[in-house]
Amino acid sequence: MEQLVYLLDTNILSEATKKQPNQRVLDNLRKYNGQYATAVTVWHELNFGCERLLPDSKLRRRLESYLAMLLQQGLPILPFEQQAGEWLAVERARLMQKGIILGFADSEIAAIAATNDLILVTRNTRDFMNFSGLQLEDWFE
Repeated sequence: MEQLVYLLDTNILSEATKKQPNQRVLDNLRKYNGQYATAVTVWHELNFGCERLLPDSKLRRRLESYLAMLLQQGLPILPFEQQAGEWLAVERARLMQKGIILGFADSEIAAIAATNDLILVTRNTRDFMNFSGLQLEDWFE
């Protein structure tokens, strides 16, 4: 297995399921296959999206099949662990002092990326730009 370089956010990992996915994202998913992981928080968001759909819907079956394929291909799903919790506590306190309140899911994803020294790949770079020392890429650009 290649060394992990990237942590994929929900909007990157789910792009392949769109009817007309962004070609740059698809190309990068192929190009960097084996060099990316996702966060358990992203995995929750993807599964929660499926659970909200009707059990017998075509879309749900297609999305569940995609998630199963990701697991079968060995997509690493990184946990939110002690180091991430400590990093996030420091960052949240620092940002709150500046009057910046961020969503908790995005904060967990940022903490997992930062503490695993991974580049966070997301379309929503603005949601993450206030975190200190976090490397970001947008594969849509």
